[in-house]
Amino acid sequence: MTDARTTTMVRKAAGRRASDEGRSRLGDLTRPIARAQRITKNRKPAILFGLVALLVAGAIGAALFGLPVRTWFEQDDQLQRLDRQLSDVQTLNAELQSEVDRLQTDAGIQEAAREELGLIPLGEDRRTVGGWPLLPADLPDGWPYVAAEQMLAARGG
Repeated sequence: MTDARTTTMVRKAAGRRASDEGRSRLGDLTRPIARAQRITKNRKPAILFGLVALLVAGAIGAALFGLPVRTWFEQDDQLQRLDRQLSDVQTLNAELQSEVDRLQTDAGIQEAAREELGLIPLGEDRRTVGGWPLLPADLPDGWPYVAAEQMLAARGG
C-alpha cells in the first residue's frame, strides 16, 4: 500500500463581491453615517476648519508660486530696460570713438582748432560777414520813401 497522504488547504474567501448584496464595493464609503456614530456631532466646526485650511493652503501657494512669478516678470522688465540703456550707451561710445579717431588725424586737428579756437592758417584771410541789418518799417510819406516801402513789401519784410 501506499503511504501517500493528502492534505486539504483551506482557502480564504475571495472577499465580498459587488453582486453579493446588490450594492457597490464603495458602499461603506458613500453611505451616510448615522449621527450617533459620527466623530463630531456638529459639522459646522469641521466646515469652518476646512475653509481655514483651504485659505492657508491658498496663501502658501500664492507665496510659493505667485510672488516669485510676479518678481520674475518685474525683473524681466527691468532687464529689458537695462538692455536698452546698454545699447544706447554702446551707440554713444561708438560715436565718440569715431569722433576721437577723426580728431587724431592732421585734418581733424586743424578742423577742431579752426572751429574751437578760431585758428587762421598762414596765407588765409578770415572775414566775418553778418546778416542784413533790420530796417525801420515806419517810413515817412513822400516821394523817395514810397519806392522804399514797395521794395520792402516785395522782399516780404
